[in-house]
Amino acid sequence: MDYSFAAAIGLHTLAAVIWVGGMFYAHMVLRPAVTEMSVSLRLTLWSRVLPRFFAWVGVSVAVLLVTGYGVLLTGYRGGITGGNLHIDVMQIVGAVMIALFLYMLVVPFVLFRRALAINDLGAAAVQQGRIRAIILVNLLLGLFTTFIGAAGTFVGY
Repeated sequence: MDYSFAAAIGLHTLAAVIWVGGMFYAHMVLRPAVTEMSVSLRLTLWSRVLPRFFAWVGVSVAVLLVTGYGVLLTGYRGGITGGNLHIDVMQIVGAVMIALFLYMLVVPFVLFRRALAINDLGAAAVQQGRIRAIILVNLLLGLFTTFIGAAGTFVGY
């Protein structure tokens, strides 16, 4: 018996859990916990947390793309064009999430690090706020996509 589809779907799910779970933790747990810290300490903490998180998101994105398109291109559930609606929704929302992540990585995160390097805490705080807003949008999109991905299999179209 070939277990490659099952392994790919399992890895796909783990990658999504890592990404969406990390955003949930960052936004719902870590962010409120650090609000009472001084701006300097809070920004220093984020400067240490974000690179680690973004590295895991990068791995998750790669795994999501390889496993998602891997199973579709090999004919799983009708292939790239024959799948159910929830697969199309996952692809579209996933592409938006990846685009937002890449934008966040190359614009506000770069500006955040530059501002911290010259000790411009005000500018760093502005960029950290932009990062937080993008993470919130991606969190909401990720929760929606997770629900659609899990429930879509059981919906008759």
